[in-house]
Amino acid sequence: MESVPTATAIAPGSAPDAAAPIFLVGMMGVGKTTIGRQLAAALGREFIDLDHAIEARCGVRVATIFDIEGEAGFRRRETALLDEYTRVPGLVLATGGGAVLAEENRRMLRERGCVVYLCASVDELYRRVARDRNRPLLRTDNPRQRIADLLAQREPLYDSVAAIRQDTADQPVAQVVRSLLSLLPASSPH
Repeated sequence: MESVPTATAIAPGSAPDAAAPIFLVGMMGVGKTTIGRQLAAALGREFIDLDHAIEARCGVRVATIFDIEGEAGFRRRETALLDEYTRVPGLVLATGGGAVLAEENRRMLRERGCVVYLCASVDELYRRVARDRNRPLLRTDNPRQRIADLLAQREPLYDSVAAIRQDTADQPVAQVVRSLLSLLPASSPH
């Protein structure tokens, strides 16, 4: 069996400077928040989870926004905050899994920072989120199939914005962070 690298610099030499923000994209359950917090701490940077920021602004959970405004209403709020946070230098930002759906969002991510696509298999993602009741898109009879469908739809979009692709399955968070530090321009000595 061929060995597949767990981290890949997709566009070597095209990474932004060390002060550029770092944007984490990927499916729900892939570890964007957990890895983002530790990556930001290792780099001495501020960390923001976009979904948590939306909840703080609205005063309710993402699931409640979906219930009241639908996915379209949530996505409008997501785009507005993404526009704001992608302009903050030096930030580590964990996006929501569907943030890449809008072309406007993909453009902001590509143009304003270094995008890291955190990935894992459908089975691994399902294992991580199967019991999470705060995932509005998984309120379905077959959440595993829903994850597979979402990944099939979104993976090309994640790849289209990513400068780095990092597999998070079967690796401790600290190892994933070390791998990213070796690929990110932000971790070079100042």
